[in-house]
Amino acid sequence: MYIRPIVFSSSELLSPTLTADGIEFAMYTLPLRDYLDPSKGVTACVSSWRRVSENMIPARAKPTGAYLNSALARDEAKMNGYDEAILLTQDGYVSEASAEHVFIVRGGALVTPSTQEDNLEGITRRVISEIVRNEMGREVVERRVSRTELYTADEAFLCGTGAEIAPLVEVDRRKVGDGRPGPITKELQGIFIKAARAELPKYAAWCTPVYGK
Repeated sequence: MYIRPIVFSSSELLSPTLTADGIEFAMYTLPLRDYLDPSKGVTACVSSWRRVSENMIPARAKPTGAYLNSALARDEAKMNGYDEAILLTQDGYVSEASAEHVFIVRGGALVTPSTQEDNLEGITRRVISEIVRNEMGREVVERRVSRTELYTADEAFLCGTGAEIAPLVEVDRRKVGDGRPGPITKELQGIFIKAARAELPKYAAWCTPVYGK
């Protein structure tokens, strides 16, 4: 089940202003199957659309207006036979996918673009970093990631609330590693799913029951 809360302006003024008057709240839910296929892995292309700069729309929020940027990139990817799109910053470095963060594995360490690369400070991204350090004893490096590192990575995956952990097996028709979900990614998938389902007491605080007795 996917749950999305939305805070929005219900002002009827014509001018594009943000005021405290007319702020409303809504929430909707929908059944959610696999957003991306986590078993066989997903393919992606580097989009011709660039990620909207934080000086245009704040990246640390999830403004609905920014979803047009994601929709254009994902639509382009789908039309060209890919599952997902990866967007670059205006400087040409990896930012994120249309609705997921990007991780690559190089030399046993997990590398992900820093939050200065016009991407969201995602909860799933933060949780994964903690699991990798605590449960797998591996290093997580936040830094700039070049486009060609996507091609030369040992493994790669996308992560997000809907996608959870989805192995990235091909970028721009180039295989990532051997073109199959890698061992580090699969190990992380297993731990993450248990934590998300409250099967690991250590991470019980991450889960909030929403069902009745």
